[in-house]
Amino acid sequence: MTRLARPSRRVSLAGLLTAALLATPLIATTTPAAAQPQAASTPALIPKPVSQQALDGQDFTLKPWSIVGVASSAKESRAARKVADQLTAQLRRSTGYPLPVIPLVPGVADVKLSTNGPASLGAEGYQLRVDRSAVSVTAATPEGLYRGVTTLRQLLPAKADAARRQTGPWRVAGTTIADSPRYGYRGAMLDVSRHFFSVTEVKRYIDLISLYKLNKLHLHLSDDQGWRIQVDSWPRLTTYGGSLEVNGTPGGSYTKADFAEIVRYAADHYLTVIPEIDTPGHTNAALASYADLNCDGVAPPLYTGTDVGFSSLCVGKDITYSFLDDVFREVAQQAPGDVIHLGGDEAHSTPHSDYLTFVPKAAALVTKQHKRVMGWQEIAETPLPAGSIAQYWGTDDARSQELARKAAAQGAQVVMSPANRAYLDMKYDDSTPYGQDWAGLVDVKTAYDWNPSTLVPDLPESAVAGVEAPIWTETLDDLDKLEYMAFPRLPGVAELGWSQASALDWTAYKDRLGAQGSRWDILSVNFYRAPEINWR
Repeated sequence: MTRLARPSRRVSLAGLLTAALLATPLIATTTPAAAQPQAASTPALIPKPVSQQALDGQDFTLKPWSIVGVASSAKESRAARKVADQLTAQLRRSTGYPLPVIPLVPGVADVKLSTNGPASLGAEGYQLRVDRSAVSVTAATPEGLYRGVTTLRQLLPAKADAARRQTGPWRVAGTTIADSPRYGYRGAMLDVSRHFFSVTEVKRYIDLISLYKLNKLHLHLSDDQGWRIQVDSWPRLTTYGGSLEVNGTPGGSYTKADFAEIVRYAADHYLTVIPEIDTPGHTNAALASYADLNCDGVAPPLYTGTDVGFSSLCVGKDITYSFLDDVFREVAQQAPGDVIHLGGDEAHSTPHSDYLTFVPKAAALVTKQHKRVMGWQEIAETPLPAGSIAQYWGTDDARSQELARKAAAQGAQVVMSPANRAYLDMKYDDSTPYGQDWAGLVDVKTAYDWNPSTLVPDLPESAVAGVEAPIWTETLDDLDKLEYMAFPRLPGVAELGWSQASALDWTAYKDRLGAQGSRWDILSVNFYRAPEINWR
């Protein structure tokens, strides 16, 4: 599959300005009225903004001589400039225009990017205006500016996201937008344990999910089938425990340099990486790597099947906690975000009394690293440290809902990832060639048509931190399959996290979703062309 090309060098500002001047026509020309192009139609955005108003007759056209101006405080200048550089790097590829980036000068720039907006916009809010004279994106932070630029990319023709030069015109419909997110947590989880995905493949996933204003990338880094993150004090975790994957094919792992590159790239897309080390179950890769971690001192063989619930760390052994202390320390050093996910799900081989002992001890080792504890909903059965996050993966069953309420009663936040709605590895229908169906068949409407704040009865709305769309990879061994299962469902979950509850309407959404097809074609996304969507 063709992947997004990235610029191999930075063009100097002086060169860009020279090119822009050379590209400027010496004599202005007018098109006869009969040949005037039709006005651009306002694109249907995902996620839907808080407010958007069309400005009729105010279309903006990007020209070969257009200039991008950036205004920011000295403290934010580098980050704001990076946002501008990301935008212009892509537009130079698709338009062929030089698009120099300069400090914002009144009356000079055609595209104006500013982080000098009011603090009331919040960390991720922005205002956007398009009229015939200019495009303006204003935010209070570089992150907010990035969210606004993400919207601008959707306002441009889909071919603006192409990897190579296209023909214009590059019109943007006149509009004003004021926008900010509903929830502070909007994530996607990628399981790299069942099948390993390279740094390049993870970057591709980041490119795609960041288009829809997600801000968390949860990486499931350890499981029965493979351990994927380097831990210097326990090297066999990766050299042996990471050597295979489901079906016995060669696995892989991330060196510290690899993981640092993923973290850096995610940060450039305003995604915080949340590393997950699943415990006390889902641990066969670790148990196979070090015999001493087993209660009987005997290492099991590597596992390449897809069963769950058969493995467990030895809760009564001191070495278990020395091991986790080392692992959480080294993982914390590699992940600058404030959260570490300790798993806690499907610990069927851990006696319940041991589970109640284990989770608080493991959680204390996470907080020792000055990180917040995150875990699957089962951790709510135990006392949780302040600031904890429980991830709800229930399927509307009473027990899962009770655990969500238990987490909230302890002051924990709850991230909504209902498996029968948000799990992207569930089959669309009976004919889907891969994926699973244990949580049910999840078509595009099912993935979108639910409200995170009301899904669990009697769960306080204030306890809901946001949403996350996990994708488990037992049956997904390459990027094409991953994309097929994630798209078109992931944008719907992203909208549930960003857009206001009053904006959530399936009929209107599916029309907007259909318009994304042309963009995904340009980006070479291997998406499922759901028959209920009018793709265009």
